[in-house]
Amino acid sequence: MPAIQHPEVTVIYDGECRFCLASLGWLQKKVEFTSIPYQQADLLKYDLTRAQCEQSVFVVTTSGNSSGAAAIALLLRLRGNRLLAWAIRISGPLGRAGYRWVASHRGSRLIGLATKFLEWAINR
Repeated sequence: MPAIQHPEVTVIYDGECRFCLASLGWLQKKVEFTSIPYQQADLLKYDLTRAQCEQSVFVVTTSGNSSGAAAIALLLRLRGNRLLAWAIRISGPLGRAGYRWVASHRGSRLIGLATKFLEWAINR
C-alpha cells in the first residue's frame, strides 16, 4: 500500500538519535513527509533554535509548529494510528511527561529494545 503524502509536513528531529531515525522510518512506511535532522536544517526558516531542537522533535505544518508529545500525536494520526494519537493528546501532562522520559532515556536498554523493534518493523 503506497504511503499517504503530506508534503506540507516537515519533521525536524535529532539526526544523531537511532530511536528517532527508527521512529521516522516506521512512520514513513505509511505516510510521506519531509524530515530534516536539526543539525542540517535552516532553523531560522522554521522559526526554531538549536536549543529547542536539542530538547524536542518538531512538526512544522502550514498551520504552525508542534513539538514533543503533540508532534508525536500528530504524526501518529497522519499514519492512521488515531486511537494512540488521541490517547497521547488527551493524556495532557502524562503524555508530555512520557515524551520527556523517552527523550532523556534514549540510551537506556528499554529504548534500545524499542529501537530494535521499530527497525525490525521497518524491514519486514
